Amino acid sequence: MLFFLAPLALGAQEAVTVRVDAGAARGPFRPAWAFFGYDEPNFTYMKYGKKLLGELAALSAGPVYIRAHNLLTSGDGTPGLKWGSTNAYTEDASGRPVYDWKILDRIFDAYREAGVKPLVEIGFMPEALSTKPQPYRHDWPKGKLTAGWASPPKDYLKWAELVHQWVRHSIERYGRAEVASWYWEVWNEPDIGYWQGTPEEYYRLYDYAADGVKRALEEARVGGPHSTGPASPKAAEFLRRFLEHCARGTNYATGRRGAPLDYIAFHPKGSPRLAEGRLRMGMARQLQSVDKGFEIVASFPEFKSTPVILGESDPEGCAACPARLYPQNAYRNGALYPCYTAAVYARTLELADTYGTNFVGALTWAFEFEDQPYFDGFRTLATNGISKPVLNVFRMFGLMGGERLRVESSGAVALDAILKSGVSEKADVAALATRQERKLSALVWHYHDEDAAGPEAAVRLVVEGLPAAAQRALVRHYRIDEQHSNAHTVWKAMGSPQNPTPEQFARLEEAGQLGQLGSPQWVSPAGGKLEVNFRLPRQGISLVEVSW
Repeated sequence: MLFFLAPLALGAQEAVTVRVDAGAARGPFRPAWAFFGYDEPNFTYMKYGKKLLGELAALSAGPVYIRAHNLLTSGDGTPGLKWGSTNAYTEDASGRPVYDWKILDRIFDAYREAGVKPLVEIGFMPEALSTKPQPYRHDWPKGKLTAGWASPPKDYLKWAELVHQWVRHSIERYGRAEVASWYWEVWNEPDIGYWQGTPEEYYRLYDYAADGVKRALEEARVGGPHSTGPASPKAAEFLRRFLEHCARGTNYATGRRGAPLDYIAFHPKGSPRLAEGRLRMGMARQLQSVDKGFEIVASFPEFKSTPVILGESDPEGCAACPARLYPQNAYRNGALYPCYTAAVYARTLELADTYGTNFVGALTWAFEFEDQPYFDGFRTLATNGISKPVLNVFRMFGLMGGERLRVESSGAVALDAILKSGVSEKADVAALATRQERKLSALVWHYHDEDAAGPEAAVRLVVEGLPAAAQRALVRHYRIDEQHSNAHTVWKAMGSPQNPTPEQFARLEEAGQLGQLGSPQWVSPAGGKLEVNFRLPRQGISLVEVSW
């Protein structure tokens, strides 16, 4: 038996026993977490954008996918909150298309250089193609977000040809095999203001765009509709009708039955709020959307094995809304965000098992904002080049792999209870575990929807079924909490500097990395069994690795 800390004295909370069976595989643990996205594509090739892309590429042995809005939006490439542009399409005086790929090339070259792959969002509408071009750009956060960029095209053939030429250019620049490894999508959230047309006009937009992609590269993966969370009846009906169109409708571009659909995507979001002055997360709402979306997909026999990507899977909906102005977003800087992410991801895997869904991606809509205040509470992975605690949960995920294992925890909140009311009563102390050839990893979290102090959990992690070859095992323990793997805590202790010195910046960079709790230790399992005991604070996460 191994103790990382002093022997445990039980406090207000009972000890929690987490059991991992190393011999009970539940199927492959695919890197479905390795998807990220953002509104502002021009940040991609800026100083801290490129730095973060490199860090994202380093998270996983497999591909990491990046999704961005505004890849076809007209403009000079100057970024803004919820804005970006590439000016890829204009028209000459005679109305003939003019394609300019320079800014798009800068974006996609940055992806290639970093070693990530794009999930290519085909949108938004170029000004020269928009049916209602003026006003074209929004002035968010003032006024309406929607403007001419959200309108249907005035000519669907020109729209299809724009997409076709874009794919051809990508093949010429990056190679056929590389482009075939990307995902392509048509638009974003066409069931709300991002699309100023009817659902039928969206189907037409989709059909012509998909036809443009497939004519250039038949094996390309095209999907959609990237609609909003199906916990909303209206959004659920939109997703259902879109799938019906793809399965059995008349294709607007080809006249044939159905439309290409290589993957299905929708966007589950949570709903944090302030209650009696305290922040309370809305995990139930996010998982209700996952649950309903998987149910809808499973109701179509044609799409039983079609990959499903949660195109934006987040605690709420506005990455560019800082906590300074929206206090319900205060979870974003500290340990609550990664702990929520771990708990939601594990329950998403459970729901995929329930419905037999081919779940391949849960995309976190968070990146970085250049030249914004440090730790201003945007939903980001990094702030001015400093990793935030949430990035470290993805570093933990990246250390896992192989087969997902059966796990039991005496402190877990049942999935049905979370779907009904979130984690609103007792805290959720649960785990996700994987086994590779000579390594077992157990991710344990202590989560509660309410951002308030609570007792530590006294965790007894029992690993059983280790192979006979594991006579000596090395145990490493990684931790995210208020005091570990948390640059925000260090920044506050510095006095919250907005102009850190080079020495302070280096200290923050170091504090933002994933750290270990104590030194690695060699132990001797007995009869294929090993125990690890530790305290886990509320909103804390431990990754315990056992290798032999």
